[in-house]
Amino acid sequence: MLFVSAMCKSKILVFLFLISAIGVLGQKKYTLSGYVRDASNGEAVSDANVYFNGTTKGTTSNEYGYYSITMEEGDYMLRVHFVGYSLYEQSISLHANIKLDIDLQPSVVQGQEVVVRSQRADNNVKSTSMGTMDVNIETTKKMPSFFGEADIIKTIQLMPGVQSSGEGSSGYYVRGGGIDQNLVLLDEAIIYNTGHLFGFFSIFNTDAIRSAEMIKSGIPAYYGSRLASVLNVNMKEGNMKRYEVEGGLGLIFARISAQGPFAKDKASFLVSARRTYIDALIQPFLKPDSPAKGLKFYFYDINAKANWKINDKHRIYLSGYFGTDTYGFRSTGGSLNSDFNWQNGSASLRWNYNISNQLFLNTSFLFSDYEFFSDMNAEVYNLKIFSGIRDYSLKTDLSYLPLPGMKWKFGCHYTFHRFRPNTYNAEAGSELEIPAPANYFAHEAAWYVNGECDLGEHISLNIGLRASYFAHVGNYTRYISDAVGRVQDSVVYGRGQKVKDYWGLEPRVSLRFLIDEATSIKASYMHNYQYLHQVALSSISLPTDVWMPCSSDIQPLTGNQYSIGVYRNFCQNTLETSVEVYYKDMKNITEYKEGYSPLTEAASSLDQQYTQGDGYSYGVEFYVGKNVGKLSGWISYTLAWSRCLFPELNNGKEFNAKNDRRHNVSISLSYDILPNLTASLVWVYATGNTMTVPVGFYFIGYNIVTQYSDKNAYRVAPYHRMDISVNWVIKRTERFEHALNFSVYNVYNRKNPFYISIATNMNSASMTITNQAYQMSLFPIMPSISWNFKFKSK
Repeated sequence: MLFVSAMCKSKILVFLFLISAIGVLGQKKYTLSGYVRDASNGEAVSDANVYFNGTTKGTTSNEYGYYSITMEEGDYMLRVHFVGYSLYEQSISLHANIKLDIDLQPSVVQGQEVVVRSQRADNNVKSTSMGTMDVNIETTKKMPSFFGEADIIKTIQLMPGVQSSGEGSSGYYVRGGGIDQNLVLLDEAIIYNTGHLFGFFSIFNTDAIRSAEMIKSGIPAYYGSRLASVLNVNMKEGNMKRYEVEGGLGLIFARISAQGPFAKDKASFLVSARRTYIDALIQPFLKPDSPAKGLKFYFYDINAKANWKINDKHRIYLSGYFGTDTYGFRSTGGSLNSDFNWQNGSASLRWNYNISNQLFLNTSFLFSDYEFFSDMNAEVYNLKIFSGIRDYSLKTDLSYLPLPGMKWKFGCHYTFHRFRPNTYNAEAGSELEIPAPANYFAHEAAWYVNGECDLGEHISLNIGLRASYFAHVGNYTRYISDAVGRVQDSVVYGRGQKVKDYWGLEPRVSLRFLIDEATSIKASYMHNYQYLHQVALSSISLPTDVWMPCSSDIQPLTGNQYSIGVYRNFCQNTLETSVEVYYKDMKNITEYKEGYSPLTEAASSLDQQYTQGDGYSYGVEFYVGKNVGKLSGWISYTLAWSRCLFPELNNGKEFNAKNDRRHNVSISLSYDILPNLTASLVWVYATGNTMTVPVGFYFIGYNIVTQYSDKNAYRVAPYHRMDISVNWVIKRTERFEHALNFSVYNVYNRKNPFYISIATNMNSASMTITNQAYQMSLFPIMPSISWNFKFKSK
C-alpha cells in the first residue's frame, strides 16, 4: 500500500516537473535573481517577499537570502517586503537576465529598532507549511528567563503540540513522539544532546543565533532521519559592515561575542563564548568541612563562524560549536570522589554555488560529536564509564526555480556513524574484567526530490519523495545466547562487512486551499523512517542516555502523520489564529526490557536489552498570536492522547505513553510600557506525568515480592508555573546600547513534582506493609538579574 502510494506521488512529481519545463520553453522569459541582505550588517534575509507589483507573480528568498523570478519580458515595478524593514521598490526593464542584490534598510520607530520577524506577515495563511513556528531571537531575549539566560528551547516548549520533558529541562516531546524523534540542526550539523547542566539550559547561545525554525507536520522531503519534528537553527554570519561586541553578566552566567569584517563586504567572522561561574563564586565562602567544598558544577561553550564571498557565484561558510559540562564532588573525608563530563561538538563547511539564474547549489561537509564519561572513586574502588556518538556527513542540495510560484529541490545526503555504547572499566585494588561492548558502525544515505507549486489562485501543493538507506556494518561480533541469556556462539563481521541493512520510501505531501486573503485550509501527510534510537530510563533527558543504531535485533522506527488545520488572520494580519488536528501512528518504538539493569548491559550486547512495540497519538492544537503593537505574544492550548502497545511490556496490554499529557496551556505575553521598557509574562499548565507505582505485596517463600500497577497507570500532580520579567534599556545610541533584565521564575512558588519516591514501611506487630509517596520539588521562587550590552564601531 505504501509502495503504491509512493509510486503515485512519484508520477505526480514527474508530471509537475514536465509542466514547469514546458512553461519555461514555451515562452520568451528572462530571470531576475540575486541576494536579499540586511543593509546594516550584510546578514542574509531569508523568507523575504520578492514580487512584481500589479501581478500575482513572486517568490521568497531562501535561507542564504537568494531569490530568483522568471517572467515574460517587459517593464515591472519590483517590490521587496519583509516585516521590520522599509519597503524596497525599483523599476526593472526585464529584457535580459538581470542579477540584482538587494539591501533592505531596517525600519526605525520611536528611536528603537523594530523586532524583525523571520516570516512574512501572511505567511502562516498563504504558505503550504503546517505546524511551522519561527522563533524570534530578540523576543526570546526579552522573555522571563531561568537565571537570566535567554533560551530558544524554553520558547519552543511554549508552542502548541510541544511539551517539556520536565522541570527546567531542555528536552521536549512533540505530538506524542519521544525526545529522540526530534532532529536538531545547528548550521546543518546534527546536535545529539541539546542540554547543559543536566538539561536546565540549552546549548544555544542567543547572541550567536540568527534564526530558528521548528517544523512538526508536513516536514519537507529534504529533512529526514527523525519522526516527530525538525528544529533548524542557523548561526549569525558575522557583520560584513562593521565590528560589534555584545555580551552580558547574570547571577551565574557571563557571555561575550564579537563579530565584524575580515574585509568589508567580502569576508566576516563571529566568535561567541559563555561560562557559568557559580562554582567559583561560592567556593571561597565555604567552610573546609562543607559538603559542597570542592564541588564542580559548570559549563562553557564556544560558537565560531567565518564566511567568505569569493565572487558573485561562490561563497564559503565555516562554522563550529564546542561545549563542555563538568559535574564533580568530593566527600568531606575524601573517600568518595566523582567526576562527570559530557561534551558536544559540531562543525560545518558549506559551499554555495550559484550555477545560473535559476539553479542554486549548496554542498556541506558536516561533523557531529557527543561524548559522556564519568570517573568514580571510593578508596580502592574505581569505576569509569564512557559512551558517545560521532558522525561524518556529506550532503548536497540543488534548488531549481523555473517559474514564479514553483520551486524544486533535489539532493542526496550521506552519514557515517560511529556509536560507542556504555563502556565500563572497573578496579578494586586490581583491574576487574568487565566485557567491553562492541562499537557500532553504520552508513546512512538518502536521496530526495521536493517540489512546491501554485495550482491556480487558491491551491498550492508541496510534494516530495525521500528514499533512505541504512546499513549496520563491521567490525562487529554478534553473540548468540540461549533462552536464559548464556552465550552459546558468536558471528564475527569484518571491517565494512554488512551486518544488517534497511531501506524505505518516505512520501510527503502538503496542500493549501486559500479561501480568501486571510483564511486558508491546509492538510498534510508524511511517512518517515528513523534508524537511530535513544532509550531513557527516566522521563527526562539526561547526558547518560545512549544512542543506538538499528541492527539485526532493532528494527527502524517508522511513522505516519496526518494533519488538517484552519488558519485565519485578523486585523490586517496582526492577529494570527489556527486550529490543527493530527493523528500519528508509530511502529517499532524502543524501550528497555522489564528487569533491565546496567549490569546485564555490561555482560551482553546492548541491543539485546531492548524490546519494541507500537504507539499512536492524536490531538488538537489551538493557537492565537499577536505579532505587532505594544501588546504581543501568544496563547496556545493542546488537547492530546498518546498510547503504546508492547508485547513484552505491561502483560501485552495497551498503556499510556510516558509523555501522555491530556492538557497543555501556554501563555506568553509582552507589553511595551515605554519605548525602552518592556514587561513580559509566561504561564504554563500541564497535566501531570504518568508513573508506575507499587500497589501490593506478596510472599514467595520468605521473600517479599512487590506487585506494581499497570505501566504508567497513575499520574503525579499537574504542573503549573508563572514567570515574569522586565527589560529596561538604560541607554540606546547608534553605537552603544545596554539594558537590565529582571526576571522572577515561579512567581507564586508552586512546588511542582520533579521526582516521586516510594518508601515501603513494614509493621511487624500488625503484619502490614504500606507505601508512602514523597514528592521532591526542584525550583522555588527564583529572582534573577542580568546586564546586557552591545557596542558597534563606526
